[in-house]
Formats: sequence, C-alpha cells, structure tokens
Amino acid sequence: MSDWPEGYGKRVLASIDSTNAEAVRIAPGLSGPEWILALEQTSARGRRGRGWSNPVGNFAATLVMHPGETPDKVALRSFVASLALYDALVAATGRSEPFSLKWPNDVLLNGGKLAGILLESAGSGGQLTHFAIGIGVNLKHAPEVSDVEAGAVRPVSLLHETGADVTPEEFLDLLAPAYAHFEAQFTTYGFAPIRTAWLDRAARLGEVVTARTSRDEISGTFETVDATGNLVLSTAKSRVAIPAADIFF
Repeated sequence: MSDWPEGYGKRVLASIDSTNAEAVRIAPGLSGPEWILALEQTSARGRRGRGWSNPVGNFAATLVMHPGETPDKVALRSFVASLALYDALVAATGRSEPFSLKWPNDVLLNGGKLAGILLESAGSGGQLTHFAIGIGVNLKHAPEVSDVEAGAVRPVSLLHETGADVTPEEFLDLLAPAYAHFEAQFTTYGFAPIRTAWLDRAARLGEVVTARTSRDEISGTFETVDATGNLVLSTAKSRVAIPAADIFF
C-alpha cells in the first residue's frame, strides 16, 4: 500500500448525497487539503449537472482545497487530476498501454470511458474560497450504453476490462500520493510539465475529433492542448482553440 501523502486529510463516509456537496459543507473548517471518499452516493452528478451512475463498489471521491491562484490556474488542476488517475490505474493493474486521457477530463480504458473528473469552485469578486475535484471511477460496474449520451464513448469497468479487483479505499490509497506528486510539480514548475505529460498520454492526438459546444460543433485534427488548457483543433479553415466542449470520436 502506498504511503498517505503528508498534509492531506482523509475521511471515508459510508453514504453521502455527493462528495462534491460534502466538500462545500466542510470547506470553511478545513486548514488544508482533504480527501472525501463515499462508499455510496445517493445524488451523484457529472459535468453540466448530468447524472453519474455510482453503484456500490465504484470509486467516488472529492479532493477539496483552498486555492492560492486565480480561477484560470485552478481550472488546470483537471489535468493534474487526470495524470494522478492515470498513474493510480497503472499502479492498480501493472499495465499502462490500455489507458489514455480524453480532453478535458476523462480517463479511457481500451477506448471506453472508465473515469471522469468534475472540478467545481466557489468564491466572489474573482477570489476563490475553495475548489473541489470530484472523481468517479468505474472500478467494478459500468453503466449500460443506453444510459449514456448518444455518440459518447462506451462505459467500461476496471474489473471487467482488466480483471483487477480494487476496493474504493485501496484505490484512494493509490490516487492520493499520485495526486500529491503532480500537485507539487504543478505548484513548483507551473503547467508546462503537466501539459507535456498529459499530451504523452492523450487519446486521439493527431486524429480527427468533433468538439460539441453549447453553440456549435467543430471537427478537426486534434493538434495539441495549449498553455491555458484549451483544445486546439486544425480545421479546413483555421486553427481553433476551444476552452470547453464535449469531444466525440
């Protein structure tokens, strides 16, 4: 078992509505970063308010922190969390080749969606009081294909795809030190090394993808992620930087 990172709190809850909701409740009383793991979530949610299937046995946790940077820098921690998830999954399975990172915040296993990240923050006047990184991993169960958005990648579970039988508590003990490692790198050296490491693990880099925003749909070659975390697509007309979108292959 990996050593728990110094300075990070840990609380494991039998059941809670949502770990991100619990993060909001406890944030004012925290003096440092805290991991919240729920063995059961009754109101789990994903990006843009979508539901997130979270059967017992799957991983649902949130890291809540008090930021020292501007909101745009805080948002880059979705890449930090993605790298930590990747390393924790490699540690859990002993394999790296089946895993890849899908912009902006998913982890793929054999091309299917294994994990997702939801980053939320709170504050006023341009100053954040706290932010929460919610992470869900299909350790044992995956939703039915019929339960996800049309055209989205198929959901998969770690157990079914790799045979690795990992409990949520065991996975947190792998994820927390991996996150602490990349967080230290991010705060010391900035986004550049995180960006390089993320691109090394990126799904569909150099291939044609479709970015669907709230207003339009753009297809182009996935060229890179820029220094502010935007997806950069090369289209027939121009090079386009996209700050937020759902990606379809």
